[in-house]
Amino acid sequence: MTRIILFNKPFGVLSQFTDKSMEGSPRPTLSNYIDVPRVYAAGRLDRDSEGLMVLTDNGKLQAKIADPKNKMAKTYWVQVEGEPTGKSLANLSNGVMLKDGKTAPAKVHQIDEPADLWPRDPPVRFRKTVPDTWISVTIREGRNRQVRRMTAAIGHPTLRLIRAQIGDWTLGDLPLGQWADGQFKP
Repeated sequence: MTRIILFNKPFGVLSQFTDKSMEGSPRPTLSNYIDVPRVYAAGRLDRDSEGLMVLTDNGKLQAKIADPKNKMAKTYWVQVEGEPTGKSLANLSNGVMLKDGKTAPAKVHQIDEPADLWPRDPPVRFRKTVPDTWISVTIREGRNRQVRRMTAAIGHPTLRLIRAQIGDWTLGDLPLGQWADGQFKP
């Protein structure tokens, strides 16, 4: 039987079980939160990003989720600096040019700040003179720091990035730093 774990990764946690850096004191990893043998992260989530991670003991499923060739949809809630115009959001939807080429079309729309959102530690910097906006971005690619680079390309840097969904798996009401057994969904 395939084991699936859904985890709400906090800001600052590495999306692996060990810290192989030589930066002095070890940084927090998945092992600080998940004590389940033989499960592995299906994909990565940057240390400065938060939200849903899927872990499994099934190598084929892990590859299916993580490999961009499979084009599994991933949805992010993104707090950006400023107020993107309809044209800026349309540019994200149609694909933007990055240093490594144009991104594939994305589903993008403005949203209200997600309900019951946990406070981030450390907090996002606040500037009185610059508003911020929340958008939802769904992509099917998996380039390094892609969503952050996409919002920067339209002139609205990402302040906070939370992955809310991977395929059919959603963050739901899973508390920050907690994990739950997920159901197998091929």
